[in-house]
Amino acid sequence: MCHLRQCMHARIGASCGGNFVVTPFQLGQCSLNGTLHRRKGCLPLPPDKRRAVVFDFQGITGHSTRLAWWPASGNPCAARLCCVKDNFGAGAVLVISRIADGIWRQVEAVQDTVSETFFEPVIRLGVTGLARSGKTVFITSLVANLLDRGRMPGLLAASEGRIEAAFLQPQPDDTIPRFDYESHLGALTGATPHWPDSTRAVSELRLSLKVRPNGLLAGFQGPRTIHLDIVDYPGEWLLDLALLDISYTEWSAQVLARIENRNEAAAYRDLVANTDPQAKLKETDAKALAASFAAYLQAARANGYSDCTPGRFLLPGDLAGSPVLTFAPLPGADTGPRRSLIREMARRFEAYKRQVVQPFFRDHFARIDRQVVLVDALGAINQGPRAVEDLRAAMAEILSAFRPGRNGFLNTLLGGKRVEKILFAATKADHLHHVQHPRLTAIMEALTREARDRAQYAGAGTAAMAIASLRATTEATMQHDGETLEVVRGTLLDTGKEAAFYPGDLPQNPAHLLNPAHKGAEKWLDQDYQVMRFAPAPLNLRPGDGPPHIRLDRAVEFLIGDRL
Repeated sequence: MCHLRQCMHARIGASCGGNFVVTPFQLGQCSLNGTLHRRKGCLPLPPDKRRAVVFDFQGITGHSTRLAWWPASGNPCAARLCCVKDNFGAGAVLVISRIADGIWRQVEAVQDTVSETFFEPVIRLGVTGLARSGKTVFITSLVANLLDRGRMPGLLAASEGRIEAAFLQPQPDDTIPRFDYESHLGALTGATPHWPDSTRAVSELRLSLKVRPNGLLAGFQGPRTIHLDIVDYPGEWLLDLALLDISYTEWSAQVLARIENRNEAAAYRDLVANTDPQAKLKETDAKALAASFAAYLQAARANGYSDCTPGRFLLPGDLAGSPVLTFAPLPGADTGPRRSLIREMARRFEAYKRQVVQPFFRDHFARIDRQVVLVDALGAINQGPRAVEDLRAAMAEILSAFRPGRNGFLNTLLGGKRVEKILFAATKADHLHHVQHPRLTAIMEALTREARDRAQYAGAGTAAMAIASLRATTEATMQHDGETLEVVRGTLLDTGKEAAFYPGDLPQNPAHLLNPAHKGAEKWLDQDYQVMRFAPAPLNLRPGDGPPHIRLDRAVEFLIGDRL
């Protein structure tokens, strides 16, 4: 133990030694002023008489709480921190600590914002899409082709050789799961390739690019680092954002009108018909209604419908079985008796918006500045006119959740985010011969016309294209009944056999599909469109080449090419 130089202080305060009554505001203000002026913060003590206290330093004053460093001569300890405190002094130290911590956090936030704005900009790219649209495959192929850019001629910075290096950074946000890129890439490129697991929750991945600038002053500037934060989240959660603007009564009326003629909802309609919404709440009845409604949503999604909200009913995660997911639409107004079934359903609906939808919007969605919306348009066409019309309405609803526009200097510096570019991509273009790709693109443009017009009016850039994140087929030409057919060949996912597939001839005019769909036609009159499920083909990649794709490079050029 270090030897202490001891002295005794009687703790007898002088009269009018300080003001005993100090408000928390005064204390905080005094502490803040002292911190800013590099002065010690003090708390005046009341004049009174207390027991003697032994200290290990000289020059004691009994009227304030002080922090001081005192040397310990003849001792291996270089310095000793001494604190004189009483009941009020402990509170003062706590308040000062909190104020200092808050100030430091604000300084760090400003530093990060300035660094991102001027030195190492961060592009947050959101990737979403409805079920089976290929979000996981898109992100995996995107990252792999940015790391090995041999198949990216459409990305101008890559074709010019200005991307010197690309590497994966550690997860930037410790509270968000990391996108499991390595496992997904192994599934696609292994000896027995298979499709990876679909998106179940929000995940994130940071890819850093070292890029040489272009232009007149490029020779005088060194390479700069650009961070690409890729955020993966289910499209079903995105559709939930529309619930923020409606009440339980409005939502129930919309859902019940939508499912009136759907066979998938027959069991739920029967259950609602035998339920009294004004009856006293029984938890067993609420669970039965929620389970039946969730079963309908699962069946509707499997049959190609897009309006499957609430999205957490499909991907409940750790909320499975909780009251916040135990509600369902019921007819009538939510003005029943207290503790009635419909009143409790309305309360849980509002809790779902407050505790599930709003945090998702605040923590993830509101920070996006570039967005990809993946669409399985071929699957909807195969399901029929109703699925196509439902998809068109879903695309318009999805865009209503975005804040499209341009991010100016002040917006970027102050943390305000707007979605500057939105890409609507029809996936699985490798299921068609390339001669039909322009037709698929035209159909995609027609499906998203309303959404793209609204975004462009707000100042955001939009585009629609047909892509394949991972090409799983090859093209061929066959003769059938004296007719030449452009087909694709691949390995069937269900049987593992090689097969040639002709999906049907898409119309050159998208109105031939959208008009019957808008009028509520039950099926296509002049054509049947089919979809086959292909397994990923075994790959033999050359060094520097990423997985094969269709127009993925053009998609990346549209999304981030202006920042490279």
